[in-house]
Amino acid sequence: MKNNIQIGKLGEIKLINLIEEIILSKTGKALIRDDSFFFDLKEETLDRKLVINSDMLVSTTDVPPLMSYYQIGAKSIIMNLSDLLVKGVHPKGLIISFGLPKELTKKQFIDIVNGIIDTSLKYDMKYIGGDINETKELIINPTVFGFKNPMFIIYRRGIQVGDILVANNKFGLTGVGFNILIKRKGNVNDFPGYKRSIMSVLEPSISGNEAFLLSENNLATASIDSSDGLYKSLQDLMLTNPKLGFEIEFNEDLIDMEAIDYSKEFDVSLEDLVLIGGEEFIHLFTIDPQNFERAKKEVQSKGGQILKIGRVKSEDSIFIIKEGEKKEIKSYGFEHFIKKV
Repeated sequence: MKNNIQIGKLGEIKLINLIEEIILSKTGKALIRDDSFFFDLKEETLDRKLVINSDMLVSTTDVPPLMSYYQIGAKSIIMNLSDLLVKGVHPKGLIISFGLPKELTKKQFIDIVNGIIDTSLKYDMKYIGGDINETKELIINPTVFGFKNPMFIIYRRGIQVGDILVANNKFGLTGVGFNILIKRKGNVNDFPGYKRSIMSVLEPSISGNEAFLLSENNLATASIDSSDGLYKSLQDLMLTNPKLGFEIEFNEDLIDMEAIDYSKEFDVSLEDLVLIGGEEFIHLFTIDPQNFERAKKEVQSKGGQILKIGRVKSEDSIFIIKEGEKKEIKSYGFEHFIKKV
């Protein structure tokens, strides 16, 4: 069967067979054919909570220029895993519903599924099943889940005044990547000095090591994934923790040097690149200052990193300290249905 044939000519059953063939070849296990899906709890016990996340990937809003179909499949899983990992939860299972335009080719569909399965295997997550429907644009809606003793889950609520705000990576790369790919219609060949930024958009990556260590040692008071942008993520933390705000040190502990260089070379606002870039999948944590050094050593000893980027304040606003000057910021991260002007 030719790979360039449109899936509208294949039908749902053949598409499901394709998924099963790919899973069987990569895992040696077949999909369960039934009316519902089943997951063997095995080692899971009654003192654990089921932790679930479901974020929808929609081609018009979530797929940037030049992203391959394999990368699309991988991203659909990354964007869901990040929200689970930041809670300190190891993912266990995955269910996916596909909305597929009939013009999609067999090869493109296979590439998507390979991206999904390879990423799932990387995080030791079992593909259980899902659904397929015809839609006008590509939609991938994964649901990922895991189990965790509720005593060790890092919730959003729990922040205290004086807590240290840390991140497990530096900000700005995706801001640069989106600026190049969308606004400048560029690619790696056009901007070879900013390859890391471009690839951070096309092939996003995440680390859960920091969250796992902070969770297991009860060293974080709260956590959140930054995929909607740093500013929006801090706003979300403030919504869950009323009457509190943040003071951010706008320096090289916060900002990737590639973003600093790009801002200078192309006269682009560094604040915009860092605060509203979005889709970094960087994990933010708040830590009691008495536990900070211990947390830092624990994470570093296992090959991870936490970078001190600010503090929790009693004012319900967000401030940045830049070159010794403090100012309140009022920007916005990504929000569906709100038109940017």
